[in-house]
Amino acid sequence: MLHAEPQGEVSLARAQPAGEWFLTERDKQVFEAAGYGTRQGFGKRPALLVIDVNSNFRGDKREPILESIKCWRNSCGEEAWDGVEAIARLVEACRAKGLPILYTTGDKRADNGDAGSWAWKNRRNGEAPRVPVSNRDGNDVVDEIAPGPRDVVIRKLKPSGFEGTPLASFLTLLGADSVLVTGTTTSGCVRATVLDAFSLNHRIFVVEEGCFDRSQASHAINLRDMHAKYADVVPLEETPGFIEGLPEGLFELPSGTGMQAPGLAAE
Repeated sequence: MLHAEPQGEVSLARAQPAGEWFLTERDKQVFEAAGYGTRQGFGKRPALLVIDVNSNFRGDKREPILESIKCWRNSCGEEAWDGVEAIARLVEACRAKGLPILYTTGDKRADNGDAGSWAWKNRRNGEAPRVPVSNRDGNDVVDEIAPGPRDVVIRKLKPSGFEGTPLASFLTLLGADSVLVTGTTTSGCVRATVLDAFSLNHRIFVVEEGCFDRSQASHAINLRDMHAKYADVVPLEETPGFIEGLPEGLFELPSGTGMQAPGLAAE
């Protein structure tokens, strides 16, 4: 049985790293004896991945999750709002250093005709958000961390940011050797993206406070499992200093401007 802390004490338990607070003593001993969880160290040319941080997963206002999911069935509640604050710090640091920022978000036909296997495990899959007035697509990245003109936005149909998308080719084009991963859900799209990045031999760093999930148990256990086998799960406080210490001019990013038509060169 999991040694879950009472709900009122969760914030204190989270002072322990990488979901450790949700493991049994036996599991901790097994990971240690088997050699799992070794820190690999940061890469030299990291890109920031922001996975699916949109209105569908955050909702349109800060409120308890059981209220938020009445309108936004995929909402992760208040933890999502805390996660966005952490991600905003990383986005600011990466932009200041000129590091690539790549976002993923969902893509969906208006008639839900491309839902595929998503429709098999959720009875609310075809439901639009229950909000009185909304001029936002639920897949739009939230305003606080909205993509800038030099960033890359990847639209996807499945959990992994790599499945059926050009994400891997963009990382190759940029020459990134590692990825800082943030977003949601920890147990779903974040983990799926991490496993695919691991399979492509990237170094992976999951920023703990920059990830969130609708399930506290799933969040904690998946952080710990990723840290054991696939990624370094690092606290937010470690990451801005690492970014600031990188050399200037590591990447040649898109210009963020339009292309110039032939024959219209400036005189």
